[in-house]
Amino acid sequence: MKKKITILSLILVSGIFFTSCHECSTKEAEHHDNDNAITLEEVTAAQNSWADAIVSIGNAYTNKEDYVAVASQVIDSLYGYDEGTVLFNPTKAAEVQFRLTKEGALSYFVGGNIEEDQGFALQPWSNVRFENAGMILDETQAISFGNYFFTDAGSGEEVKVEYTLGYFRDDDGKLRINVHHSSLPYNPNK
Repeated sequence: MKKKITILSLILVSGIFFTSCHECSTKEAEHHDNDNAITLEEVTAAQNSWADAIVSIGNAYTNKEDYVAVASQVIDSLYGYDEGTVLFNPTKAAEVQFRLTKEGALSYFVGGNIEEDQGFALQPWSNVRFENAGMILDETQAISFGNYFFTDAGSGEEVKVEYTLGYFRDDDGKLRINVHHSSLPYNPNK
């Protein structure tokens, strides 16, 4: 994995993407010899889908709909649990830090079989927006990291959370999450 990361890196600097790899040396992120490489646009679309999905789970809960079914479908659609290993370390998990199964992820999002889970997606949130600090794009994988901001539907207050998301392309060509780590930013006053 370290070799892949050093072979191809994509860094956002002053609004310009710089790409370097063993195949090309250009300042245009759109250029790459492999037409099947994961693109910035695909990662952005996957992030938007995830953001909309978190809001939809909370909306289903608020509207007294089957929010567990909605969350289950979200996990099936956006994560790669049914295709292999998913490394998920959610923000508000202390006792059971790592959710390596769909059931663990579902419990985190809507509450369930893990006692500490209160249902993160049930807040509810009215909006989620991503601010990417950097990305690594490759033929078969992509990694993004930065901050995402969750808007509380009741107060309108935004909560900033740090994230790292890893993606792979499934057999149907869709990006799926296989790495998800998020945490609250360091607070020296706590």
